[in-house]
Amino acid sequence: MLLYIIGSSHVGMAQRTNIEPQDVKISEYQDTIKALAFTVINDPDEAERYNANFKMVRTIVKALKIPNSFQFDFDSLKSITIQRSPDNNFRLFTWHVLNNNGTYRYYGAIQINTTNSLKLLPLLDFTSGIKSPQDTVLNNEKWFGAQYYKIIPVIKDGKTPYYILLGWKGNTAKSTQKVIEVLYFRDGKAFFGMPLFDGNKTYQDKNRIIFEYNRSASMLLNYELKENRIVFDHLAPPDIEMKGDFALYGPDLSYDGFKLIKGRLSFLNDIRLTNPDSEIDKLYIDPKNPQKEIINKVR
Repeated sequence: MLLYIIGSSHVGMAQRTNIEPQDVKISEYQDTIKALAFTVINDPDEAERYNANFKMVRTIVKALKIPNSFQFDFDSLKSITIQRSPDNNFRLFTWHVLNNNGTYRYYGAIQINTTNSLKLLPLLDFTSGIKSPQDTVLNNEKWFGAQYYKIIPVIKDGKTPYYILLGWKGNTAKSTQKVIEVLYFRDGKAFFGMPLFDGNKTYQDKNRIIFEYNRSASMLLNYELKENRIVFDHLAPPDIEMKGDFALYGPDLSYDGFKLIKGRLSFLNDIRLTNPDSEIDKLYIDPKNPQKEIINKVR
């Protein structure tokens, strides 16, 4: 808590530590959001989780209405995923509320980078009303809810026409999903979904890619900047007779991917992942010629 000393010979702590007054106020809101977020995640009563969530939404909006709030990082909020676009044009706030039946509801907002007035696009989860989520173009008012952890700007002809998002989507008591989403802006709205995917009949011309797998499994879905590609675990059922029952799927120790080529995503089958060089590699002894490795290290 910040204490202010009253008197003509003293100045407030905000001045003495060069903290802007608006940052002090946002920081206070951040403390409130943090406490409410703890309740959203940990309270055993579903009604209390949602009650805390609604209060948290209102508090986030109040905090973001403060001028220059876009520059405040909210770095103490751990259960809310905040991702700033690499070009600094916007940032995404996304989080979830767990229902007692093991399903999830998602919440979020897109804050556009402005100096004074707040430009905020709410993200309204419409998952249950989307009949064919891989084939449908959506907007911020009808959103395939997810918690995004990566924003990849796509540069084409010197512009950024859209962004690729990687997200986690808790699904049911039995399965989890991850998603490759496409975001772009038009006429003051955010749109989700674009048929950018080539080279595989499963993914060809889909508006978004959705992976579903067993809830107890862990799936890799990441972006490699150096290779300019998205890589992911290949998912498979434990038995051919279980094909199509995605709640049983899991990684099969092989990897696929998408390469960004001229603004589109081209499928890569059975790719090899390599770790970057590390100092610990020098400690490796080749089992085919251990003596040679030992001699080299002695030298």
